[in-house]
Amino acid sequence: MIAVDTNLLIYAHRAGASRHRAARQALERAANDDAGWGIVLASLAEFWSVTTHPASTGRPSTPADASAFLLSLVQSGGAQLWQPGPGFTDRLLALAVDRHIQGPRIFDLQIAPDGGRERRAGDLDPRPELLSLPGLRVRDPFA
Repeated sequence: MIAVDTNLLIYAHRAGASRHRAARQALERAANDDAGWGIVLASLAEFWSVTTHPASTGRPSTPADASAFLLSLVQSGGAQLWQPGPGFTDRLLALAVDRHIQGPRIFDLQIAPDGGRERRAGDLDPRPELLSLPGLRVRDPFA
């Protein structure tokens, strides 16, 4: 399963973003991948927070626009929405402590414990070792 990162969703949603076209293409590739793809609940919430925030760059998205974008990914793009499963909190906290995760890096880490096999992100940290986990490949969809 391919887990797409919040920034990739934001770029694909924002027509005025410099990476909009590339992000849309990356989502199309994920949708056509035999492995399947999805969005973790944390990324959905983070996407909503950024795109609908009144101080968002450009014009903030309306809740209806943000919802329509996400639903289109599920209904016509084949994305799955992943919710944390049993034991998620214990796995997440153990990984965060083990990797000394601080601040907003915890959002990225939430992709791994519940089934993502590949993380496609548009904002890769120059320290990929922080999120290197057994069985999780991290890939820049713009490279």
